[in-house]
Amino acid sequence: MTRNAIAAALALTLVATPALAAQAEKPLAPETHPPGDIPDSQVFVEFAAPFGVAMKVPEGWSRREAKDSATFADKFGTVSISVAPASAAPTVASVKADEAKALVAAGRAVTISRVAAVALPAGPAVEIVYGENSAPDAVTGKRIRLEKERFLVQRGGRRATLTFAAPAGADNVDQWKLMRESLQWR
Repeated sequence: MTRNAIAAALALTLVATPALAAQAEKPLAPETHPPGDIPDSQVFVEFAAPFGVAMKVPEGWSRREAKDSATFADKFGTVSISVAPASAAPTVASVKADEAKALVAAGRAVTISRVAAVALPAGPAVEIVYGENSAPDAVTGKRIRLEKERFLVQRGGRRATLTFAAPAGADNVDQWKLMRESLQWR
């Protein structure tokens, strides 16, 4: 094989590589010992957002705020809250048609296991339970499978979106319940 033939074959391989990357991402297997349990002894503090909501969040977690959102993180665990204008309250049908489809389209191997109406102290809500691969860790590049819960609750032309994420298999049921039930409109 001549040098030109080898160079042409190499160039063809490099051009074809992005097409391989565009293939559908597969769900990662859950960790055996997930690094994301919120300890039962975790202390929670009140977070009063300038965008009109308040809730309890884990003390000591890093916080990132924007004009209409805040995210709290520790390792692969996150809690995020955002508020945006909305003309109609979410329903199971509207969430399945819009929000759930958007999660699947924009996410990393998203699998939705449930969309259901739920009652929160902050008002009627729609819950989406789903799994998704994490983004690569900035230092190690490691990715894991996450379990997520998202709650959409509306009041007075505003919709709050509360999203929890933790490594699949982490036991955060009680802590997530405490936080979602602490959500209040201000």
